[in-house]
Amino acid sequence: MSFSNSIAMPANSIDTLLLQLAVDLSAQLPQGEHYQRLLDSLNQVLPSDASALFILDAHKSLVPVAISGLSPAILGRRFEPTAHPRLAAILASRAPVRFEADSPLPDPFDGLVEGMPDGELDVHDCLGCSLYVEDELVGAITLDAMEVGAFSQVSEVTISTIAALAAANVRNVTLIEALRSSNRHQHSINQLLIEQARAQQGELVGNSPQMQQLQRSIATVAPSDFAVLISGETGTGKELVAHLLHAQSNRSDKPMIQVNCAALPASLAESELFGHVKGAFTGATSHRPGKFELADEGTLFLDEIGELPLLLQAKLLRVLQQGEVQRVGADKLKHVNVRIIAATNRDLQHEVEQGRFRADLYHRLHVFPIQLPPLRERDGDTPLLAGHLLDKVRTQFHAPQLHIQPRCLTLLEQQGWPGNVRELEHCLMRAALSAIQQGEQVITQRHLGLQQVNPSLSASIASVPEQGFRRAIEDYQKRLIEQALAQHDGVWAQAARSLQMDRGNLYRLGKKLGVV
Repeated sequence: MSFSNSIAMPANSIDTLLLQLAVDLSAQLPQGEHYQRLLDSLNQVLPSDASALFILDAHKSLVPVAISGLSPAILGRRFEPTAHPRLAAILASRAPVRFEADSPLPDPFDGLVEGMPDGELDVHDCLGCSLYVEDELVGAITLDAMEVGAFSQVSEVTISTIAALAAANVRNVTLIEALRSSNRHQHSINQLLIEQARAQQGELVGNSPQMQQLQRSIATVAPSDFAVLISGETGTGKELVAHLLHAQSNRSDKPMIQVNCAALPASLAESELFGHVKGAFTGATSHRPGKFELADEGTLFLDEIGELPLLLQAKLLRVLQQGEVQRVGADKLKHVNVRIIAATNRDLQHEVEQGRFRADLYHRLHVFPIQLPPLRERDGDTPLLAGHLLDKVRTQFHAPQLHIQPRCLTLLEQQGWPGNVRELEHCLMRAALSAIQQGEQVITQRHLGLQQVNPSLSASIASVPEQGFRRAIEDYQKRLIEQALAQHDGVWAQAARSLQMDRGNLYRLGKKLGVV
């Protein structure tokens, strides 16, 4: 490409940009805000209608950290250059790369431009710059303009200067955030363990105030030995938070043992937790350590602690108070040093009031409570989660060009998501499979199978006469049952308890309404 006839940007524009970058870099801003300020500053001096700033991660993937004029779902994704020829071309060049309006290379942002029908931008000018600090590639910038030839008005020297300023700023922000991170974590091994936890369990995705507060809570309590009680609805990520707490703790190099209290058979629960000796009961053919012993010096994660029987709650309390376990059938006590993390989707305070959970055990566990917000209360996080979850689908089904219509993101945000992130993930997976099976690369409302939520109560009432009063009541009952089942992973007993109904009656009603 040639910029020989292009116009240089006035020096005062560069000076203004440089000053703004310096001011923003020195400002105390939330994590990630520096990147958005950087991109906003670039957009003030370049004729861009849609832009994105990427950093290059350790796996050589491009991670979007700031966007303008594009769908927020992009922030939840990672872009593999091998799957996106334009991004690969940008990274392969030290000079700015311009793509003509009729370029045969697919645009990585097709269908993801805000304010356009279905997010499409068929005729436009596209420019990309790789970001280098000395000889190290640190990221990239992409710029799109609706006007063909818009970037020909800017000289190559100007664009290269801006790219150099942006690269230096990215490097400085990265170093600052790394220093802040090292102050929060005592051991370098923790970072590896956190990445392992994310790889195995997923990662906390979201920029909402609720998620920022959650991140602060985890960073605050993780280095201590305090017991942590994680509460939240089904699908909010309680297990992930438990793994991150352990990964960021001083016990991170010791084992984390997980126990699903809801799955413990009543007859074997004590043996599972505290172990047994040979001959303690029929079938005990050898000595066996319990979960507490296995977690010695590490962390014991008691998932669904609210399901633990009262008798076992008393024995658990004794261990927590005295730090000693006694195997079933043994006379000797064994001292253990275990950090307890518990999780529940029940209101344990209410369970205490109802006599179903011991008050003394509740207060022993409730040293540092963490309440996970439901997805419907996480402002603006649904599009980010959608982008992140679809990234996994693209990898799993080898569909790198698969994306979702921007208008569908609004639809997703309107849903109640009783099953939270897990329900959202299943919904997107079904939609993606439906689109792939039909040979399509764009997920639409038809694939999602979701209806537009009507916030007007009067509109809901107005629909009743058309279907009849009894049918409206039955539809409402069916939705309530389906929502309760989704919240409790399809367990009828738990769904009945949450609806304050007898399990048998609820099952019969569900069968009548076609839920079963």
